[in-house]
Amino acid sequence: MIVKVFIKRKVRQESLMDAFHLLKNLRYKAMNYQGYISGETLVNAENESELMVVSTWYSMQDWNNWKQSEDRITIDAQLEGMQLKPTEYEPFVFSKYRLAVKTGVSRDL
Repeated sequence: MIVKVFIKRKVRQESLMDAFHLLKNLRYKAMNYQGYISGETLVNAENESELMVVSTWYSMQDWNNWKQSEDRITIDAQLEGMQLKPTEYEPFVFSKYRLAVKTGVSRDL
């Protein structure tokens, strides 16, 4: 089941360049984890201190393994120190997979 995780951060203006560097480092490390498919960093067009990372994984388990990894926790703690509020995480799956799970159809669509 493919998972897209939306990760929203509000970074202090003076920390933006450092935050971008850490986000790039996170993506580089994530690429070595099982289940990683892709990632991208978006900047709010109306407020450059709001960042959205869209991370794509093969499964929730793969995402959770990465989220709980020491590599990620270490870098994430540095990012949290640059932020105006805590990071928000929202995982989403494609609707046909969710429907399959609810109706008892095989997840191997």
